Amino acid sequence: MTAHISYQLGDNEKLLSAIQTEKEKEANLLDIRSKTYKKNDYIYLSQTLPKDIFVIQKGRVKIGSHQEGPKEIIKNVLHQGAFFGELSLIGAPNRIHFSMAMEDTTLYILSKETFQQLIKNHPSLISFLLRELGNRLVDMEDRLESMVFRNSRSRVIDFLSTQVRKRGQRVGYEMLVRGFFTHQEIASLTATSRQTVTTVLNELRSKNILTSNRRRLLIRDMELLVKEAA
Repeated sequence: MTAHISYQLGDNEKLLSAIQTEKEKEANLLDIRSKTYKKNDYIYLSQTLPKDIFVIQKGRVKIGSHQEGPKEIIKNVLHQGAFFGELSLIGAPNRIHFSMAMEDTTLYILSKETFQQLIKNHPSLISFLLRELGNRLVDMEDRLESMVFRNSRSRVIDFLSTQVRKRGQRVGYEMLVRGFFTHQEIASLTATSRQTVTTVLNELRSKNILTSNRRRLLIRDMELLVKEAA
Protein backbone atom coordinates (compact mmCIF):
# COMPACT_ATOMS: atom_id res chain seq x y z
CA MET A 1 0.00 0.00 0.00
CA THR A 2 1.11 3.56 -0.62
CA ALA A 3 2.54 5.38 2.39
CA HIS A 4 0.38 8.12 3.84
CA ILE A 5 1.58 11.67 4.24
CA SER A 6 2.12 12.34 7.93
CA TYR A 7 -0.18 14.72 9.80
CA GLN A 8 1.51 17.13 12.14
CA LEU A 9 0.22 17.52 15.68
CA GLY A 10 -2.53 20.11 15.76
CA ASP A 11 -3.08 20.18 11.97
CA ASN A 12 -6.80 19.59 12.42
CA GLU A 13 -6.99 22.77 14.49
CA LYS A 14 -5.34 25.14 12.01
CA LEU A 15 -8.47 26.10 10.08
CA LEU A 16 -10.59 26.33 13.22
CA SER A 17 -8.00 28.55 14.90
CA ALA A 18 -7.81 30.88 11.86
CA ILE A 19 -11.60 31.14 11.65
CA GLN A 20 -11.92 31.88 15.35
CA THR A 21 -9.24 34.56 15.07
CA GLU A 22 -11.18 36.27 12.29
CA LYS A 23 -14.47 36.05 14.19
CA GLU A 24 -12.88 37.74 17.22
CA LYS A 25 -11.63 40.74 15.26
CA GLU A 26 -13.54 43.90 16.09
CA ALA A 27 -13.83 44.97 12.46
CA ASN A 28 -14.41 41.53 10.98
CA LEU A 29 -15.52 41.84 7.37
CA LEU A 30 -15.46 38.11 6.58
CA ASP A 31 -18.80 36.37 6.14
CA ILE A 32 -18.38 33.30 8.37
CA ARG A 33 -21.62 31.58 9.32
CA SER A 34 -22.19 28.67 11.68
CA LYS A 35 -24.88 26.02 11.30
CA THR A 36 -25.72 22.79 13.11
CA TYR A 37 -27.01 19.71 11.27
CA LYS A 38 -28.74 16.74 12.85
CA LYS A 39 -27.55 13.18 12.27
CA ASN A 40 -28.38 12.05 8.69
CA ASP A 41 -29.15 15.61 7.51
CA TYR A 42 -27.88 16.36 4.02
CA ILE A 43 -25.53 19.34 3.87
CA TYR A 44 -25.70 19.41 0.09
CA LEU A 45 -26.74 17.04 -2.68
CA SER A 46 -24.96 16.09 -5.88
CA GLN A 47 -25.68 18.19 -8.96
CA THR A 48 -26.29 21.30 -6.87
CA LEU A 49 -24.43 24.56 -7.44
CA PRO A 50 -21.14 24.65 -5.46
CA LYS A 51 -21.26 28.01 -3.70
CA ASP A 52 -19.71 27.52 -0.24
CA ILE A 53 -16.78 25.92 1.57
CA PHE A 54 -17.49 24.05 4.81
CA VAL A 55 -15.23 23.51 7.84
CA ILE A 56 -16.20 21.01 10.54
CA GLN A 57 -16.34 22.73 13.90
CA LYS A 58 -17.69 19.63 15.67
CA GLY A 59 -18.90 16.22 14.47
CA ARG A 60 -18.36 14.01 11.42
CA VAL A 61 -19.37 14.28 7.75
CA LYS A 62 -19.42 11.66 5.02
CA ILE A 63 -18.92 12.42 1.33
CA GLY A 64 -20.47 9.94 -1.09
CA SER A 65 -22.65 9.10 -4.03
CA HIS A 66 -25.74 7.02 -4.68
CA GLN A 67 -25.94 4.23 -7.22
CA GLU A 68 -29.17 2.72 -8.55
CA GLY A 69 -31.64 2.24 -5.74
CA PRO A 70 -30.62 2.90 -2.14
CA LYS A 71 -27.02 1.70 -2.52
CA GLU A 72 -24.56 4.24 -1.17
CA ILE A 73 -20.83 4.57 -1.82
CA ILE A 74 -18.89 6.53 0.79
CA LYS A 75 -15.91 8.30 -0.75
CA ASN A 76 -14.57 9.95 2.42
CA VAL A 77 -15.30 10.52 6.09
CA LEU A 78 -14.17 13.86 7.55
CA HIS A 79 -13.69 14.88 11.16
CA GLN A 80 -13.31 18.04 13.25
CA GLY A 81 -11.14 20.68 11.57
CA ALA A 82 -11.48 19.24 8.05
CA PHE A 83 -12.82 21.25 5.11
CA PHE A 84 -14.95 20.15 2.16
CA GLY A 85 -16.91 21.61 -0.74
CA GLU A 86 -13.68 22.75 -2.37
CA LEU A 87 -15.09 22.37 -5.91
CA SER A 88 -16.41 25.90 -5.61
CA LEU A 89 -12.79 27.12 -5.60
CA ILE A 90 -12.19 25.86 -9.14
CA GLY A 91 -15.49 27.03 -10.60
CA ALA A 92 -17.06 23.60 -11.10
CA PRO A 93 -20.64 23.92 -12.42
CA ASN A 94 -22.11 21.23 -10.13
CA ARG A 95 -21.20 19.16 -7.12
CA ILE A 96 -20.46 15.53 -7.97
CA HIS A 97 -21.05 14.06 -4.49
CA PHE A 98 -23.44 14.50 -1.58
CA SER A 99 -22.40 15.34 1.97
CA MET A 100 -24.24 14.19 5.09
CA ALA A 101 -23.81 14.62 8.85
CA MET A 102 -22.96 11.28 10.48
CA GLU A 103 -23.87 12.65 13.91
CA ASP A 104 -25.02 16.02 15.23
CA THR A 105 -22.51 18.28 13.48
CA THR A 106 -21.70 21.99 13.55
CA LEU A 107 -20.10 23.59 10.50
CA TYR A 108 -18.57 26.91 9.61
CA ILE A 109 -19.84 28.00 6.20
CA LEU A 110 -17.73 30.35 4.08
CA SER A 111 -18.25 31.71 0.59
CA LYS A 112 -15.52 31.16 -2.00
CA GLU A 113 -14.42 34.78 -1.62
CA THR A 114 -14.35 34.57 2.19
CA PHE A 115 -12.31 31.36 2.11
CA GLN A 116 -9.79 32.94 -0.26
CA GLN A 117 -9.51 35.99 2.01
CA LEU A 118 -9.04 33.72 5.03
CA ILE A 119 -6.05 32.08 3.34
CA LYS A 120 -4.67 35.50 2.41
CA ASN A 121 -4.94 36.60 6.05
CA HIS A 122 -3.37 33.33 7.29
CA PRO A 123 -0.84 32.18 4.66
CA SER A 124 0.38 29.32 6.89
CA LEU A 125 -2.90 27.57 6.00
CA ILE A 126 -1.65 26.90 2.47
CA SER A 127 0.67 24.06 3.50
CA PHE A 128 -2.08 22.50 5.61
CA LEU A 129 -4.61 22.65 2.77
CA LEU A 130 -2.17 21.13 0.28
CA ARG A 131 -1.22 18.37 2.72
CA GLU A 132 -4.89 17.62 3.43
CA LEU A 133 -5.74 17.35 -0.28
CA GLY A 134 -2.62 15.24 -0.82
CA ASN A 135 -3.69 12.82 1.89
CA ARG A 136 -7.13 12.48 0.33
CA LEU A 137 -5.61 11.62 -3.04
CA VAL A 138 -3.35 9.03 -1.42
CA ASP A 139 -6.34 7.56 0.43
CA MET A 140 -8.29 7.22 -2.81
CA GLU A 141 -5.34 5.57 -4.58
CA ASP A 142 -4.88 3.15 -1.68
CA ARG A 143 -8.56 2.21 -1.70
CA LEU A 144 -8.55 1.70 -5.48
CA GLU A 145 -5.44 -0.47 -5.24
CA SER A 146 -7.02 -2.46 -2.41
CA MET A 147 -10.22 -3.07 -4.41
CA VAL A 148 -8.24 -4.29 -7.43
CA PHE A 149 -5.64 -6.48 -5.74
CA ARG A 150 -7.12 -7.59 -2.40
CA ASN A 151 -10.06 -9.76 -1.41
CA SER A 152 -12.91 -8.44 0.70
CA ARG A 153 -11.49 -9.74 3.99
CA SER A 154 -8.14 -8.04 3.42
CA ARG A 155 -9.87 -4.79 2.42
CA VAL A 156 -11.71 -4.65 5.73
CA ILE A 157 -8.51 -5.30 7.69
CA ASP A 158 -6.63 -2.71 5.61
CA PHE A 159 -9.33 -0.20 6.47
CA LEU A 160 -9.00 -0.91 10.19
CA SER A 161 -5.21 -0.55 10.01
CA THR A 162 -5.51 2.75 8.15
CA GLN A 163 -7.91 4.17 10.73
CA VAL A 164 -5.50 3.28 13.53
CA ARG A 165 -2.58 4.82 11.66
CA LYS A 166 -4.47 8.05 10.98
CA ARG A 167 -6.55 8.51 14.11
CA GLY A 168 -5.35 6.05 16.73
CA GLN A 169 -4.31 7.03 20.25
CA ARG A 170 -1.97 4.83 22.22
CA VAL A 171 -3.43 3.44 25.44
CA GLY A 172 -0.71 1.39 27.12
CA TYR A 173 0.19 -1.30 24.60
CA GLU A 174 -3.08 -0.91 22.72
CA MET A 175 -4.38 1.55 20.12
CA LEU A 176 -7.73 3.30 20.47
CA VAL A 177 -9.83 4.99 17.76
CA ARG A 178 -12.80 6.97 19.09
CA GLY A 179 -16.02 7.63 17.20
CA PHE A 180 -15.87 4.52 15.01
CA PHE A 181 -18.13 3.32 12.19
CA THR A 182 -21.15 1.08 11.82
CA HIS A 183 -20.70 -2.20 9.97
CA GLN A 184 -22.65 -0.79 7.02
CA GLU A 185 -20.43 2.29 6.84
CA ILE A 186 -17.31 0.12 6.81
CA ALA A 187 -18.88 -1.98 4.04
CA SER A 188 -19.60 1.15 1.98
CA LEU A 189 -16.04 2.41 2.46
CA THR A 190 -14.43 -0.93 1.50
CA ALA A 191 -16.77 -2.06 -1.30
CA THR A 192 -17.78 -5.16 0.65
CA SER A 193 -21.00 -6.35 2.26
CA ARG A 194 -22.22 -5.72 5.79
CA GLN A 195 -22.19 -9.48 6.37
CA THR A 196 -18.51 -9.66 5.37
CA VAL A 197 -17.60 -6.84 7.77
CA THR A 198 -19.46 -8.53 10.63
CA THR A 199 -17.77 -11.86 9.91
CA VAL A 200 -14.27 -10.33 9.80
CA LEU A 201 -14.74 -8.31 12.99
CA ASN A 202 -16.13 -11.34 14.85
CA GLU A 203 -13.16 -13.40 13.69
CA LEU A 204 -10.66 -10.77 14.88
CA ARG A 205 -12.46 -10.51 18.22
CA SER A 206 -12.28 -14.27 18.69
CA LYS A 207 -8.50 -14.06 18.18
CA ASN A 208 -8.34 -11.25 20.78
CA ILE A 209 -6.86 -8.85 18.22
CA LEU A 210 -9.50 -6.16 18.72
CA THR A 211 -12.76 -5.09 20.29
CA SER A 212 -15.11 -2.58 18.66
CA ASN A 213 -18.48 -0.89 18.74
CA ARG A 214 -19.94 2.32 17.27
CA ARG A 215 -18.15 4.41 19.88
CA ARG A 216 -14.64 3.00 19.58
CA LEU A 217 -12.20 0.54 18.03
CA LEU A 218 -9.53 -0.92 20.32
CA ILE A 219 -6.64 -2.79 18.69
CA ARG A 220 -4.97 -5.08 21.19
CA ASP A 221 -2.15 -6.19 18.90
CA MET A 222 -1.33 -4.08 15.83
CA GLU A 223 1.28 -6.52 14.48
CA LEU A 224 -1.19 -9.37 14.49
CA LEU A 225 -3.79 -7.19 12.75
CA VAL A 226 -1.36 -6.34 9.93
CA LYS A 227 -0.41 -10.03 9.55
CA GLU A 228 -4.10 -10.95 9.17
CA ALA A 229 -4.30 -8.84 5.98
CA ALA A 230 -1.34 -10.59 4.32
